[in-house]
Amino acid sequence: MDTPFTFEVEAEDPSCGARVGRVRTPHGEFETPVFMPVGTQASVKALSQEDLRVIDAKIILGNAYHLFLRPGTDILEQAGGLHRFMNWDRPILTDSGGFQVFSLSALNKVTTEGVTFQSHLDGSRHHMTPERAIDVQVSIGADIIMCFDECTAYPATHAEAEKSMRMTLDWAARCKAQWERREAISALFGIVQGSTYEDLRRESALGTVALDFPGYAIGGVSVGENKEQMVAAVDWVAPLLPEGKPRYLMGVGPPEDILAAVERGVDMFDCVMPTRNARNGTLFTSHGKVNIKNQQYRTDFSPLDERCDCPVCATYSRAYLCHLFRAGEISALRLNTLHNLRFMLNFAAGVRSAIRAGRFLEFKREFLHGYTGA
Repeated sequence: MDTPFTFEVEAEDPSCGARVGRVRTPHGEFETPVFMPVGTQASVKALSQEDLRVIDAKIILGNAYHLFLRPGTDILEQAGGLHRFMNWDRPILTDSGGFQVFSLSALNKVTTEGVTFQSHLDGSRHHMTPERAIDVQVSIGADIIMCFDECTAYPATHAEAEKSMRMTLDWAARCKAQWERREAISALFGIVQGSTYEDLRRESALGTVALDFPGYAIGGVSVGENKEQMVAAVDWVAPLLPEGKPRYLMGVGPPEDILAAVERGVDMFDCVMPTRNARNGTLFTSHGKVNIKNQQYRTDFSPLDERCDCPVCATYSRAYLCHLFRAGEISALRLNTLHNLRFMLNFAAGVRSAIRAGRFLEFKREFLHGYTGA
Protein backbone atom coordinates (compact mmCIF):
# COMPACT_ATOMS: atom_id res chain seq x y z
CA MET A 1 0.00 0.00 0.00
CA ASP A 2 3.02 2.30 0.20
CA THR A 3 3.87 1.97 -3.49
CA PRO A 4 4.85 5.43 -4.72
CA PHE A 5 3.14 7.09 -7.66
CA THR A 6 5.07 6.67 -10.91
CA PHE A 7 4.44 7.23 -14.60
CA GLU A 8 6.40 6.01 -17.58
CA VAL A 9 5.83 6.29 -21.31
CA GLU A 10 5.96 2.83 -22.89
CA ALA A 11 5.16 3.57 -26.54
CA GLU A 12 4.79 6.57 -28.84
CA ASP A 13 3.14 6.79 -32.23
CA PRO A 14 5.67 8.20 -34.72
CA SER A 15 2.99 10.06 -36.69
CA CYS A 16 1.65 12.28 -33.86
CA GLY A 17 1.79 12.95 -30.14
CA ALA A 18 -0.21 9.86 -29.11
CA ARG A 19 1.47 7.73 -26.46
CA VAL A 20 0.89 4.77 -24.17
CA GLY A 21 1.88 5.14 -20.54
CA ARG A 22 1.74 3.18 -17.32
CA VAL A 23 0.70 4.72 -14.02
CA ARG A 24 1.52 2.98 -10.74
CA THR A 25 -0.33 3.97 -7.57
CA PRO A 26 -0.70 2.62 -4.02
CA HIS A 27 -3.79 0.69 -5.15
CA GLY A 28 -2.53 -0.75 -8.41
CA GLU A 29 -1.60 0.34 -11.90
CA PHE A 30 -3.33 1.26 -15.12
CA GLU A 31 -2.35 1.97 -18.69
CA THR A 32 -2.99 5.22 -20.51
CA PRO A 33 -4.76 6.57 -22.49
CA VAL A 34 -7.42 5.71 -19.94
CA PHE A 35 -11.09 6.54 -19.52
CA MET A 36 -12.15 6.83 -15.88
CA PRO A 37 -15.79 6.12 -14.96
CA VAL A 38 -17.21 8.79 -12.67
CA GLY A 39 -18.36 7.66 -9.23
CA THR A 40 -19.16 11.08 -7.78
CA GLN A 41 -20.60 9.92 -4.45
CA ALA A 42 -18.56 6.73 -3.93
CA SER A 43 -20.73 4.99 -6.51
CA VAL A 44 -20.82 4.80 -10.29
CA LYS A 45 -24.54 5.35 -10.81
CA ALA A 46 -26.55 2.14 -11.38
CA LEU A 47 -23.52 -0.15 -10.96
CA SER A 48 -21.95 -2.10 -8.12
CA GLN A 49 -18.23 -2.48 -7.58
CA GLU A 50 -18.64 -6.08 -8.78
CA ASP A 51 -20.03 -4.73 -12.05
CA LEU A 52 -17.03 -2.42 -12.40
CA ARG A 53 -14.67 -5.34 -11.90
CA VAL A 54 -16.55 -7.41 -14.51
CA ILE A 55 -15.99 -4.72 -17.15
CA ASP A 56 -12.42 -4.29 -15.83
CA ALA A 57 -12.46 -0.62 -14.86
CA LYS A 58 -8.93 0.07 -13.65
CA ILE A 59 -9.54 3.45 -11.99
CA ILE A 60 -12.63 5.45 -11.04
CA LEU A 61 -13.23 9.06 -10.09
CA GLY A 62 -14.89 10.46 -6.97
CA ASN A 63 -15.68 14.04 -5.99
CA ALA A 64 -14.30 15.55 -2.81
CA TYR A 65 -17.03 18.23 -2.62
CA HIS A 66 -19.86 15.70 -2.56
CA LEU A 67 -18.03 13.25 -0.30
CA PHE A 68 -17.16 16.06 2.12
CA LEU A 69 -20.85 16.89 2.45
CA ARG A 70 -22.07 13.28 2.46
CA PRO A 71 -21.16 10.93 4.07
CA GLY A 72 -18.51 13.29 5.49
CA THR A 73 -14.79 12.88 5.96
CA ASP A 74 -15.26 11.79 9.59
CA ILE A 75 -17.16 8.70 8.46
CA LEU A 76 -14.68 7.99 5.66
CA GLU A 77 -11.79 8.20 8.14
CA GLN A 78 -13.60 5.84 10.54
CA ALA A 79 -14.07 3.41 7.64
CA GLY A 80 -10.36 3.51 6.84
CA GLY A 81 -10.67 5.67 3.73
CA LEU A 82 -12.80 5.70 0.62
CA HIS A 83 -11.38 2.45 -0.77
CA ARG A 84 -12.48 0.44 2.27
CA PHE A 85 -15.74 2.34 2.64
CA MET A 86 -16.88 1.38 -0.86
CA ASN A 87 -14.92 -1.90 -1.10
CA TRP A 88 -12.88 -0.86 -4.12
CA ASP A 89 -9.26 -2.05 -4.19
CA ARG A 90 -8.18 -0.28 -7.40
CA PRO A 91 -7.04 3.32 -7.92
CA ILE A 92 -9.30 6.31 -7.24
CA LEU A 93 -8.89 9.91 -8.39
CA THR A 94 -10.77 12.68 -6.61
CA ASP A 95 -11.72 16.03 -8.12
CA SER A 96 -11.13 18.74 -5.51
CA GLY A 97 -14.51 20.43 -6.01
CA GLY A 98 -13.36 23.28 -8.23
CA PHE A 99 -15.96 22.38 -10.83
CA GLN A 100 -18.70 22.51 -8.18
CA VAL A 101 -17.57 26.05 -7.36
CA PHE A 102 -18.38 26.75 -10.99
CA SER A 103 -21.55 24.70 -11.42
CA LEU A 104 -23.12 25.71 -8.07
CA SER A 105 -21.97 29.34 -8.26
CA ALA A 106 -25.33 30.66 -7.07
CA LEU A 107 -24.56 29.13 -3.65
CA ASN A 108 -20.92 30.25 -3.46
CA LYS A 109 -18.81 33.30 -2.65
CA VAL A 110 -15.28 33.17 -4.04
CA THR A 111 -12.41 35.23 -2.59
CA THR A 112 -8.64 34.93 -2.85
CA GLU A 113 -8.71 33.07 0.47
CA GLY A 114 -11.10 30.36 -0.71
CA VAL A 115 -14.79 29.65 -1.22
CA THR A 116 -17.67 30.05 1.18
CA PHE A 117 -20.52 27.89 0.00
CA GLN A 118 -23.95 26.76 1.01
CA SER A 119 -24.63 23.04 0.90
CA HIS A 120 -27.07 22.09 -1.83
CA LEU A 121 -28.25 19.31 0.53
CA ASP A 122 -29.25 21.10 3.71
CA GLY A 123 -28.31 24.75 3.33
CA SER A 124 -25.43 24.57 5.85
CA ARG A 125 -22.53 26.99 5.31
CA HIS A 126 -18.93 25.85 4.77
CA HIS A 127 -15.61 27.45 3.95
CA MET A 128 -13.20 25.65 1.63
CA THR A 129 -9.63 26.85 1.22
CA PRO A 130 -6.91 25.25 -0.90
CA GLU A 131 -5.38 23.85 2.27
CA ARG A 132 -8.65 22.36 3.44
CA ALA A 133 -9.31 20.87 -0.01
CA ILE A 134 -6.02 19.00 0.30
CA ASP A 135 -6.82 17.88 3.85
CA VAL A 136 -10.22 16.58 2.71
CA GLN A 137 -8.75 14.58 -0.17
CA VAL A 138 -5.91 13.19 1.94
CA SER A 139 -8.44 12.01 4.51
CA ILE A 140 -10.45 10.38 1.73
CA GLY A 141 -7.33 8.46 0.74
CA ALA A 142 -7.50 8.79 -3.04
CA ASP A 143 -4.48 7.73 -5.10
CA ILE A 144 -4.58 10.89 -7.23
CA ILE A 145 -5.89 14.19 -5.87
CA MET A 146 -6.42 17.53 -7.57
CA CYS A 147 -5.48 21.07 -6.69
CA PHE A 148 -8.33 23.35 -5.70
CA ASP A 149 -8.97 25.61 -8.67
CA GLU A 150 -11.53 28.03 -10.00
CA CYS A 151 -13.15 26.73 -13.16
CA THR A 152 -13.58 29.85 -15.29
CA ALA A 153 -17.06 30.37 -16.67
CA TYR A 154 -17.61 30.55 -20.43
CA PRO A 155 -17.77 33.05 -21.96
CA ALA A 156 -15.39 35.19 -19.94
CA THR A 157 -13.61 38.39 -20.83
CA HIS A 158 -9.83 38.34 -20.95
CA ALA A 159 -9.71 40.29 -17.67
CA GLU A 160 -12.09 37.87 -15.95
CA ALA A 161 -10.17 34.84 -17.22
CA GLU A 162 -6.84 36.37 -16.19
CA LYS A 163 -8.05 37.09 -12.64
CA SER A 164 -9.38 33.55 -12.32
CA MET A 165 -6.24 32.00 -13.75
CA ARG A 166 -3.96 33.91 -11.40
CA MET A 167 -6.04 32.90 -8.40
CA THR A 168 -5.85 29.26 -9.53
CA LEU A 169 -2.06 29.57 -9.73
CA ASP A 170 -1.92 31.05 -6.24
CA TRP A 171 -4.17 28.29 -4.92
CA ALA A 172 -1.99 25.68 -6.65
CA ALA A 173 1.07 26.89 -4.74
CA ARG A 174 -0.88 26.71 -1.46
CA CYS A 175 -2.15 23.23 -2.33
CA LYS A 176 1.38 22.04 -3.06
CA ALA A 177 2.67 23.41 0.24
CA GLN A 178 -0.13 21.74 2.21
CA TRP A 179 0.34 18.45 0.34
CA GLU A 180 4.03 18.48 1.25
CA ARG A 181 3.21 19.26 4.89
CA ARG A 182 0.85 16.29 5.01
CA GLU A 183 3.46 13.96 3.45
CA ALA A 184 0.59 12.25 1.66
CA ILE A 185 1.04 9.18 -0.52
CA SER A 186 -1.63 10.60 -2.84
CA ALA A 187 -0.20 12.14 -6.02
CA LEU A 188 -1.22 15.79 -6.47
CA PHE A 189 -2.02 17.11 -9.95
CA GLY A 190 -1.90 20.79 -10.86
CA ILE A 191 -4.64 22.24 -13.06
CA VAL A 192 -4.11 24.60 -16.01
CA GLN A 193 -6.80 27.24 -16.58
CA GLY A 194 -7.01 30.30 -18.85
CA SER A 195 -10.34 29.91 -20.66
CA THR A 196 -10.13 30.35 -24.46
CA TYR A 197 -7.16 32.75 -24.41
CA GLU A 198 -3.85 31.45 -25.71
CA ASP A 199 -1.66 33.81 -23.69
CA LEU A 200 -3.44 32.92 -20.44
CA ARG A 201 -3.36 29.18 -21.15
CA ARG A 202 0.38 29.34 -21.82
CA GLU A 203 1.08 31.44 -18.74
CA SER A 204 -1.00 29.10 -16.60
CA ALA A 205 0.75 26.03 -18.00
CA LEU A 206 4.23 27.42 -17.42
CA GLY A 207 3.35 28.64 -13.94
CA THR A 208 1.79 25.32 -12.96
CA VAL A 209 4.72 23.30 -14.33
CA ALA A 210 7.13 25.50 -12.37
CA LEU A 211 5.48 24.21 -9.16
CA ASP A 212 6.55 20.67 -10.13
CA PHE A 213 3.55 18.40 -9.60
CA PRO A 214 3.47 14.62 -10.17
CA GLY A 215 0.90 15.20 -12.94
CA TYR A 216 -1.00 17.93 -14.75
CA ALA A 217 -4.59 18.52 -15.80
CA ILE A 218 -6.16 20.81 -18.37
CA GLY A 219 -9.27 22.25 -16.74
CA GLY A 220 -11.96 24.69 -17.77
CA VAL A 221 -13.03 22.79 -20.90
CA SER A 222 -16.44 21.30 -21.69
CA VAL A 223 -18.05 24.31 -20.01
CA GLY A 224 -19.81 25.69 -23.09
CA GLU A 225 -17.04 26.39 -25.56
CA ASN A 226 -17.13 24.73 -28.99
CA LYS A 227 -14.98 21.75 -29.93
CA GLU A 228 -12.54 23.88 -31.91
CA GLN A 229 -11.87 26.00 -28.83
CA MET A 230 -11.37 22.91 -26.70
CA VAL A 231 -8.86 21.45 -29.16
CA ALA A 232 -7.08 24.80 -29.33
CA ALA A 233 -6.65 24.79 -25.54
CA VAL A 234 -5.05 21.35 -25.74
CA ASP A 235 -2.84 22.49 -28.63
CA TRP A 236 -1.56 25.41 -26.56
CA VAL A 237 -1.05 23.56 -23.30
CA ALA A 238 0.02 19.96 -24.01
CA PRO A 239 3.43 20.81 -25.54
CA LEU A 240 4.28 22.83 -22.42
CA LEU A 241 3.62 19.95 -20.01
CA PRO A 242 6.49 17.60 -19.07
CA GLU A 243 6.72 14.51 -21.27
CA GLY A 244 7.52 12.31 -18.29
CA LYS A 245 4.33 13.10 -16.36
CA PRO A 246 0.67 12.25 -17.06
CA ARG A 247 -1.64 14.74 -18.73
CA TYR A 248 -5.32 14.74 -17.82
CA LEU A 249 -8.09 16.47 -19.80
CA MET A 250 -10.85 16.96 -17.26
CA GLY A 251 -14.51 16.27 -18.00
CA VAL A 252 -14.12 15.19 -21.64
CA GLY A 253 -15.82 11.98 -22.79
CA PRO A 254 -17.08 11.94 -26.40
CA PRO A 255 -14.84 9.48 -28.28
CA GLU A 256 -14.16 11.97 -31.07
CA ASP A 257 -12.91 14.50 -28.50
CA ILE A 258 -10.78 11.91 -26.74
CA LEU A 259 -9.17 10.93 -30.06
CA ALA A 260 -8.34 14.57 -30.82
CA ALA A 261 -6.72 14.97 -27.41
CA VAL A 262 -4.83 11.64 -27.52
CA GLU A 263 -3.37 12.72 -30.86
CA ARG A 264 -1.94 15.72 -28.99
CA GLY A 265 -0.43 13.68 -26.18
CA VAL A 266 -3.15 13.58 -23.50
CA ASP A 267 -3.29 10.49 -21.28
CA MET A 268 -6.32 10.59 -18.95
CA PHE A 269 -10.03 11.34 -19.37
CA ASP A 270 -13.24 11.28 -17.36
CA CYS A 271 -16.84 12.22 -18.04
CA VAL A 272 -20.36 11.50 -16.77
CA MET A 273 -21.59 11.35 -20.38
CA PRO A 274 -21.54 7.52 -20.86
CA THR A 275 -23.45 6.86 -17.64
CA ARG A 276 -25.86 9.78 -18.02
CA ASN A 277 -26.61 8.87 -21.62
CA ALA A 278 -27.16 5.26 -20.59
CA ARG A 279 -29.79 6.30 -18.05
CA ASN A 280 -31.51 8.33 -20.78
CA GLY A 281 -31.53 5.41 -23.22
CA THR A 282 -28.67 6.47 -25.52
CA LEU A 283 -26.22 3.62 -26.07
CA PHE A 284 -22.86 3.68 -27.81
CA THR A 285 -21.96 1.17 -30.49
CA SER A 286 -19.23 0.74 -33.08
CA HIS A 287 -21.85 1.85 -35.64
CA GLY A 288 -22.82 5.00 -33.76
CA LYS A 289 -25.28 5.93 -31.04
CA VAL A 290 -28.51 3.99 -30.56
CA ASN A 291 -31.59 5.50 -28.91
CA ILE A 292 -32.85 2.24 -27.47
CA LYS A 293 -36.33 3.57 -26.66
CA ASN A 294 -37.14 4.12 -30.34
CA GLN A 295 -39.96 2.11 -31.90
CA GLN A 296 -37.67 0.46 -34.47
CA TYR A 297 -35.90 -1.60 -31.79
CA ARG A 298 -39.04 -3.27 -30.40
CA THR A 299 -38.63 -6.16 -32.85
CA ASP A 300 -34.85 -6.01 -33.33
CA PHE A 301 -33.55 -9.28 -31.88
CA SER A 302 -29.92 -8.71 -32.76
CA PRO A 303 -27.24 -7.84 -30.17
CA LEU A 304 -26.77 -4.18 -29.37
CA ASP A 305 -23.25 -4.30 -30.82
CA GLU A 306 -21.88 -7.51 -32.29
CA ARG A 307 -18.32 -6.25 -31.75
CA CYS A 308 -18.79 -5.63 -28.02
CA ASP A 309 -17.71 -8.21 -25.43
CA CYS A 310 -19.77 -6.82 -22.54
CA PRO A 311 -22.24 -9.10 -20.68
CA VAL A 312 -25.16 -7.13 -22.10
CA CYS A 313 -24.27 -7.66 -25.75
CA ALA A 314 -23.46 -11.31 -25.06
CA THR A 315 -26.82 -11.96 -23.40
CA TYR A 316 -29.62 -9.62 -24.49
CA SER A 317 -31.16 -8.32 -27.71
CA ARG A 318 -31.97 -4.78 -28.67
CA ALA A 319 -35.64 -5.70 -28.44
CA TYR A 320 -35.28 -6.76 -24.82
CA LEU A 321 -33.30 -3.65 -23.88
CA CYS A 322 -35.93 -1.53 -25.61
CA HIS A 323 -38.66 -3.30 -23.64
CA LEU A 324 -36.90 -2.80 -20.31
CA PHE A 325 -36.38 0.90 -20.90
CA ARG A 326 -39.88 1.58 -22.19
CA ALA A 327 -41.34 -0.39 -19.27
CA GLY A 328 -39.38 1.67 -16.76
CA GLU A 329 -37.54 -1.33 -15.36
CA ILE A 330 -34.65 -0.47 -13.05
CA SER A 331 -32.54 -3.18 -14.69
CA ALA A 332 -32.51 -1.09 -17.87
CA LEU A 333 -30.40 1.56 -16.14
CA ARG A 334 -27.88 -1.01 -14.95
CA LEU A 335 -27.59 -2.87 -18.24
CA ASN A 336 -27.35 0.31 -20.30
CA THR A 337 -24.66 1.71 -18.02
CA LEU A 338 -22.75 -1.56 -17.98
CA HIS A 339 -22.64 -1.53 -21.78
CA ASN A 340 -21.73 2.12 -22.26
CA LEU A 341 -18.84 1.96 -19.82
CA ARG A 342 -17.49 -1.26 -21.29
CA PHE A 343 -17.72 0.37 -24.70
CA MET A 344 -15.58 3.29 -23.46
CA LEU A 345 -13.06 0.97 -21.83
CA ASN A 346 -12.81 -1.14 -24.99
CA PHE A 347 -12.43 2.05 -27.00
CA ALA A 348 -9.51 3.16 -24.81
CA ALA A 349 -7.94 -0.30 -25.12
CA GLY A 350 -8.23 -0.05 -28.90
CA VAL A 351 -6.52 3.34 -28.80
CA ARG A 352 -3.63 1.92 -26.78
CA SER A 353 -3.24 -1.06 -29.09
CA ALA A 354 -3.19 1.19 -32.15
CA ILE A 355 -0.53 3.44 -30.63
CA ARG A 356 1.67 0.47 -29.77
CA ALA A 357 1.32 -0.69 -33.39
CA GLY A 358 2.17 2.79 -34.72
CA ARG A 359 -1.20 3.15 -36.45
CA PHE A 360 -3.14 5.54 -34.25
CA LEU A 361 -4.21 7.89 -37.06
CA GLU A 362 -5.47 4.93 -39.08
CA PHE A 363 -7.42 3.70 -36.05
CA LYS A 364 -8.86 7.17 -35.57
CA ARG A 365 -10.09 7.32 -39.17
CA GLU A 366 -11.60 3.82 -39.03
CA PHE A 367 -13.30 4.40 -35.69
CA LEU A 368 -14.82 7.73 -36.66
CA HIS A 369 -16.04 6.33 -39.98
CA GLY A 370 -18.03 3.68 -38.13
CA TYR A 371 -19.06 5.80 -35.15
CA THR A 372 -19.98 9.09 -36.82
CA GLY A 373 -19.94 8.26 -40.53
CA ALA A 374 -17.22 10.87 -41.07
